[in-house]
Amino acid sequence: MRAMVRVECAEVTFETDKQQGGRGWLFRLAAGAALGTMALLAGCATPPPPPPPPPVVVIPPLPQPPLGAPDTLTIPPIDANGQRHTVNTGISSTQTIWNLRSAYNVAALNCLKPEQAPILAGYKRFLTMYDKALDNANMEIDRSFQTQLSVRDAARARETYQTQVYNFFALPPVTPAFCEAAMEVSADLQAVAPEGFEAYSYAGLAKLEAPFKAFYDSYAQYMADLAAWEARYGGRIVVIGQSNPTSSR
Repeated sequence: MRAMVRVECAEVTFETDKQQGGRGWLFRLAAGAALGTMALLAGCATPPPPPPPPPVVVIPPLPQPPLGAPDTLTIPPIDANGQRHTVNTGISSTQTIWNLRSAYNVAALNCLKPEQAPILAGYKRFLTMYDKALDNANMEIDRSFQTQLSVRDAARARETYQTQVYNFFALPPVTPAFCEAAMEVSADLQAVAPEGFEAYSYAGLAKLEAPFKAFYDSYAQYMADLAAWEARYGGRIVVIGQSNPTSSR
């Protein structure tokens, strides 16, 4: 038996001629040579191309609070009825009248653009036109606080609540929308007679409160968006122009 092996990177051939009564060891030798040839050929093969680079992850901007509000603001919760629970939730008719007065007072102090002049003029008219209803509401609220507290503690409790009401309506990011609502209330009150004032107070207070509820809803959405962003992209961001990363919270 004659065995010949020729190895080239482009071609491999293997030839055998068996003589009569061929010997098995020569055939096994040829088979081994063939396996070695295959190994040599594998070394000559063109290597596979490198894997493609991973896709570029484009990180969207960090969600920002609405209207330039601080990112640590505490917002009123949603109650069991699906309504946002504010200082105006579940109050009496007399407290509704007084909270309308408080909100209108804040508007008269904060809405000072020339085009907002009707608010201050309207507030002065409000105090005169509805003075009887306002006086009655004031006395009734005092009595309601004093039913469970001493005179001194009742005065302190009412003052604390009243401060919360003023602060609620004085939230700076909402001031522009609040002033627009106060302009509408000023126009409405031109047609409200004293005997119809108590009935209107519910609608008037709701109108002045609406911009704040809308803001808190948008802030709640911001908080949800921020939580989703941090869960997906991590709690750290790199601020361009600074040498060190800063925490997003």
